[in-house]
Formats: sequence, structure tokens, C-alpha cells
Amino acid sequence: MNIKLTITALSMLSFSVVKAQQVNVAKAFASAAKQTDVLIKNVDSARKLKPNLVSPRTVENGQFKMVISKDWTSGFFPAELWYFYQYTKDKKWLELAKKYTEDIKKEQFNKGTHDLGFMIYCPFGNGYRLTNDPAYKAVIIQAAKSLSTRFNATAGVIKSWDHNGDKWKYPVIIDNMMNLELLFETTKLTGDSSFYKIAVKHANTTLKNHFRPDFSSYHVIDYDTLTGNVRQKVTAQGYANESAWARGQAWALYGYTMCYRETKNKTYLAQADGIAGFILNSKITPADGIPYWDYNDPKIPDVSRDASAAAITASALYELAKYSPANSKKYKAAADKILYSLSTKYTSKPGDNDGFILDHSTGHRPAKSEIDVPINYADYYYLEALLRSKK
Repeated sequence: MNIKLTITALSMLSFSVVKAQQVNVAKAFASAAKQTDVLIKNVDSARKLKPNLVSPRTVENGQFKMVISKDWTSGFFPAELWYFYQYTKDKKWLELAKKYTEDIKKEQFNKGTHDLGFMIYCPFGNGYRLTNDPAYKAVIIQAAKSLSTRFNATAGVIKSWDHNGDKWKYPVIIDNMMNLELLFETTKLTGDSSFYKIAVKHANTTLKNHFRPDFSSYHVIDYDTLTGNVRQKVTAQGYANESAWARGQAWALYGYTMCYRETKNKTYLAQADGIAGFILNSKITPADGIPYWDYNDPKIPDVSRDASAAAITASALYELAKYSPANSKKYKAAADKILYSLSTKYTSKPGDNDGFILDHSTGHRPAKSEIDVPINYADYYYLEALLRSKK
């Protein structure tokens, strides 16, 4: 047998037989709630000084940082509050979730970003799911209409960024897979299949062009909108063009798992399985399951981890375990392992980090931005993973 294949097989076997320690979800949620109480006080204090700042993003160099509603991370904080309400059924969290969700509402009309799934669907989607408020439904539909304006039929993808025109012409990042859920949901809400068709076309084009033979993903694919051809394959937030940026791999795993849920297309399931294999079979990732910020940084182990990538991966694996019977136990064990590590080794000490739940995430290391910090999307997907672990 090929030695490389033998090692891979043994690695896959180890994930299936090693029983991870189980997270105490009630304890983890209680601790997270106490932290979030601290965070809310800091948010309210900051907003008294600058009312246009709506959501907490991170703590960097000792500074508590808030963002305006058009920041791509603005929706995660109110979305976290919806998860607290879902878990506790406490009206305190319901009122808080409603209050801070309203602050992002105007972004439903924002046609200058691909991140409307994060910004709008995370808070308003969860809000609608938990309350059936028709006002939330209307916001979701309008946001999908705005996002659809960024679709180019020739290239077959939704444009990600409008900046840095000197570097690329029509950039599409792997993160964009996460915003397709907004489109899938809107077809269900309206009966208009155009949103579904755009999502599927984007997913198919991304599957064709974004991945290497080992199922690792490029960060940015630049398209020619006249021919639909790929102009270049590059990275912005990873170590190098040919490296595997950790959060990008997590976005890909989550995105294709979600696409399978929405379409039942087995091609997407196979893709999700392949991406999971790349992540779980890595010999680079430390024993606790929390990856370094990029799988190919030559300075490993002397580089930052990315708890946000781990949280996204754990959440995705819990869902993927439901769809992939042959790998179900392995995926569940891997997710349990990651979640246990996050809840025991990567959470902030009570009251620290201005109330953020997780520490040790990496935002944009090449830009020397948000390195080894708490960050809002890590907290959001951590709470989602906790909820999914209970099912």
C-alpha cells in the first residue's frame, strides 16, 4: 500500500475512535452569557460617545473596537443575542436581540458589498426563525435583492470586493459561499427561483475554480467578466497565493455543507466531505484541533492560532455529520474535540477582553490586523456550535 495513503487512512481512523470530552453546554452558555453582559455594557457606553457605532468587533492593542453598520462584521453581535434567546427563552435576550438587530436594518439596501449574508441574514434570519416577525422577512428579501445585483452571469459568480481595482478586476473570495444562504432562504420566502439559481451558479463556479486537488481552497479568484475566464488565483489574507488560509477552509466547509442542505445535490456533499478531509487529516494542526492561522506558514508553530476558524469548522462538522453517515462519528468526534478545546482553553477569563467570549483568533495577519485577539464572528459560530452540539 502507498505509504502516504496508509498515513492518511490511519489519521482518519484516529478521529473515528478517539472519544472527545463532551462540553458542558449549560455551563458554557452560562459563562458566555456573563461575558456578554459585560460586552453589552461596553457597547452602550461606547455608543453614548459615538452613536453611529453599532456593534463590537474586537479588542486590539488594548482598545475596544466598535464598527458602523456597513462593516462586514456588524451583524454578528445581534445574531449572538438571538442565540442566547434561543437557548434560554429568556425575554431579556429577546429584547436585546430586537434592539441591536434594528441597528443593521438599513444595510438591506447596501449594494456595495457581498457580505449581506453575514450582516443581514445572521441577525434577521435568526430573528425571523425565532419570532416569525414579517418585518424581518421583508428585510431578508430586500437584502437578497441587493446582493443579487452583484451577480455577473458571464462569470457565473457574485462579486466580492469593489476595492483595489489595480490588483484584480472581478474578485470572488471563498468567504462569499457563506452569503448564499440568504439567497436560498429568499426563494423559500418568495417562491422566486431566481435567487436560488444565482446561489447554485455561484456555488458551481466556485467549486470549479477555487479548489486544489487536495480540496484546499484559494482565497481570491479574479474573473474576466467578458469571457468568464479566470484571470488569476491569489490570496489577500493568507500566507501566500498557494497556501491554505485556515478561515478560508472553514468558510468553504460550512458553505458547501449548507449548499447540500438547501439543494440535496450530492456534488456539494462530496465537496464538503473532501474539505473536511483536508482539515481533519492535517498533520500541522495541533492536538487540540485549533488550527494555526494558515496551514502553510513556515514559521509554525511560532505563529497565531485562529479560534474563529475552529468555531466555524466545529459548527459545520456538526451539521455535516447529519448528512454523511459513513463519516458521521468521525465528524461528531472532531467537532466535540474542537468545541471542548474552545470552551476550556480559548475562552476569555471572566470580565476580560471587554466581554468577548473567545480569545486567540486571527483576522488579517498579512495586514498586521487583529492578530491573536477576540473577535465577534468567533463568538457567533462558537455559540452556534454549542447549540448544534445538543442536537
